[in-house]
Amino acid sequence: MCGIVGYLGKKKAVPILIDNLKRLEYRGYDSAGVAVIKDSTLVVEKSVGKLSKLETIVIPKDYPSTIGIGHTRWATHGKPSDINAHPHMDCKGEIALVHNGIIENYLELKEELIGRGHRFLSETDTEVIVHLVEEFYQGDLLEAVRSAVKRLEGSYAIAVVSSREPERIVVARKDSPLILGIGEGEYFVASDIPAVLNYTRNIWILENGELGEISPSGCKVYDLEGNEKKKETMVVSWDISMAEKGGYPHFMIKEIHEQPNALRETFRGRVGVDGLVRLDFKNITVEELKNLKKLYFVACGTAYHAGLVGKYLIERFVRIPVEADIASEFRYRDPIFEKNSLMIVISQSGETADTLAALRMAKENGVKVVAICNVVGSSIARESDDVLYTYAGPEIAVASTKAYTSQLMVIYLLMLLLAQIKGTLPIDKIKEFVEDLRKIPDIATKVLEDLEPAIIDFSKRYYKAHDVFFIGRGLDYALSLEGALKLKEISYIHAEAYAAGELKHGPLSLLEEGVPVICLATQGYLLDKMISNIKEVKAREAIAIGFGIEGTEDLKDVCDEVFYVPKVNDIYASVITVIPLQLIAYYMAKERGCDIDQPRNLAKSVTVE
Repeated sequence: MCGIVGYLGKKKAVPILIDNLKRLEYRGYDSAGVAVIKDSTLVVEKSVGKLSKLETIVIPKDYPSTIGIGHTRWATHGKPSDINAHPHMDCKGEIALVHNGIIENYLELKEELIGRGHRFLSETDTEVIVHLVEEFYQGDLLEAVRSAVKRLEGSYAIAVVSSREPERIVVARKDSPLILGIGEGEYFVASDIPAVLNYTRNIWILENGELGEISPSGCKVYDLEGNEKKKETMVVSWDISMAEKGGYPHFMIKEIHEQPNALRETFRGRVGVDGLVRLDFKNITVEELKNLKKLYFVACGTAYHAGLVGKYLIERFVRIPVEADIASEFRYRDPIFEKNSLMIVISQSGETADTLAALRMAKENGVKVVAICNVVGSSIARESDDVLYTYAGPEIAVASTKAYTSQLMVIYLLMLLLAQIKGTLPIDKIKEFVEDLRKIPDIATKVLEDLEPAIIDFSKRYYKAHDVFFIGRGLDYALSLEGALKLKEISYIHAEAYAAGELKHGPLSLLEEGVPVICLATQGYLLDKMISNIKEVKAREAIAIGFGIEGTEDLKDVCDEVFYVPKVNDIYASVITVIPLQLIAYYMAKERGCDIDQPRNLAKSVTVE
């Protein structure tokens, strides 16, 4: 997820581009750049680091240009660097382009374009787009862009300028947001509405498959066939601080609602036309994966809970032993590293100190390491042998939500790939699992739509609780750990998670009348056992709140109330059922007046031991 902007008007473009980019820095902040046209020459300025660094470079130069485009980057292809920063240029230095999205077929396009004499400078997928535009350019930038985007597979929002047409910006959109701002004699392009609210509140929202052009005479929008389309103007009434959060009161709830798209982006491009999984390993060979005898998941906090899900899944379907460890403990228990083993480290930030130390320990002992990470160019990403990125975009709230579900998506894909390679599941079964996984983003949307109102009501009734317990079996035990962590870190309510079968080994002594117990029962083969455990809860007069998959009517007989998620394969229940647990944490904290995005004593990235 990156932020793109554009300006055409009568004022100097650079200060406006910088100001607009500041409003989008929550979308990405590892590099930034602008392109302006000065005396019929295209000038590009860009730098790695936060936007403030670019600002110190370009503002003193006082460019007179009144047209330009800009970008703030969240790296997805290629590490953060000056060269990989946007805008990207064509071979002649006449066309510049900024992009938000992921181009899935960039490698084949790049090979084709290199064969036609194009010279590439960066590691990004974006650069193929500007060279495609160059390839199709015959004096009409709009037509060149229209021809180019027809060759693209994946997602994109782009803005393009050319020194050969110095009073024109061309834009296009597919599966990535893009808006046009209509001012008094000036026009704006942006990924999100907040970027332009200081200048105009009149907005055109581009839809998938639409292109647009901005010139001194105004804005026009077209479909992919070149037919002009009439757009309705939306007048924005929000204030800027609310707009940065997409109209939500906190980043956490915004990021909870971003999960369907984050899951979709993480899945995108990782399944071939044959319906089988393909992951872009560069240094781990198929032979090494085939000979894999043991796997370690090592992580901290929420990422560790994702690793626990991975342990259950890979042992069950790949039939190799898996250890799931808290990184801060793994380092000090003198672990035994075995031949033909692999470590998977999981970290949203890629800078978690204990996880990084475990990674280094593994490599010192001859064990290769794969990172599941959200931040391109982070320490963990750089030092691992391979990286499987989660394309969740920046996560601003301290409590991890979309990063966690995106990590689960990668783990599901990894499990299916290993089963594919090692032959532990029939190919037809793998394809069936893949198709079920493809539906998860849409099911996540339905969960949000169906359950959020009920969770709000639930939170109003239970936010004064002093203690809340979570129980589950199998994958639901891992899920219970994550649910309890979310509740305690955001609402400050004491919350504990237990394997349901362990209740009688001590935790039952904590249950008494009126204590809420969240009972996770999404695993069909364990349902009878869970119902017995729920009856134990009810025998102590605690309040049993059930979570199950549609159709498990038995839960209604033993629980005080039940929340159902849509019908889904049991193995994918974790990524769906965690969403209402996140909502419970959020709305309980909101009722209690807590600082939700920045809870006390916690930080987003733990970079010290």
